[in-house]
Amino acid sequence: MKLINQLSKETGIPIATIRFYEKTGLFAGKKKADVKSNNYTYYDDEVVGKLDLIRDAKSIGFTLSEIKELIDAWYSKQISKEKKLAILDSKLSQIEEKIKELKSVKKQIAFFKSEVENFDW
Repeated sequence: MKLINQLSKETGIPIATIRFYEKTGLFAGKKKADVKSNNYTYYDDEVVGKLDLIRDAKSIGFTLSEIKELIDAWYSKQISKEKKLAILDSKLSQIEEKIKELKSVKKQIAFFKSEVENFDW
């Protein structure tokens, strides 16, 4: 069991971010029932795994609400391999669509740039 500062050091995620994720319901720490002298929250290795999953999912474009659904399904074992693959395929499709949109914007900017370069002031 780790305190939040240990969890932050281990994962490289700032304490404020960990608290935000916890308030958002992405995971929950635990209080020690036998300790009455403080109000410390402790985190186990499952939380470390969830934080790794959150970081990885965010880096590939998942929103926090999508990540919450993912964590709920992944850790409750309510999701089949096929469903996991379908979720990832859906995200890949969204990324491909975003790439197309960005390429279109890039073409427009390049066109406007060439117009400015060729315009005789």
